[in-house]
Amino acid sequence: QLLHFCLLLGISLAALLGNGLIISTVACSHHLHTPMYFFLLNLALSDLGMICTIVPKAMHNSLWNTRNISYSGCATQVFFFAFFMSAEFSLLTIMCYDRYVSICK
Repeated sequence: QLLHFCLLLGISLAALLGNGLIISTVACSHHLHTPMYFFLLNLALSDLGMICTIVPKAMHNSLWNTRNISYSGCATQVFFFAFFMSAEFSLLTIMCYDRYVSICK
């Protein structure tokens, strides 16, 4: 269980660090305020949302060796995970269409 917790902690910290660097770079650099980097910033934010929705409860469960979750907690996790996943799919679709239009014209 401790190995599972450490693995989840390492993966979540790597994802938080990578997405945090993307967010801070795009936010601080004014020449990166273009539509492509706007979409990249939103993808990083939605990825952070998905990570912060599922991983903390999984880490808690592995650390305390439990598998309990309340119905409202499960419903909340599913709602936010579905929200962030649909936001990410929508952004990827918009980015694909943007690249398609820029290549064709």
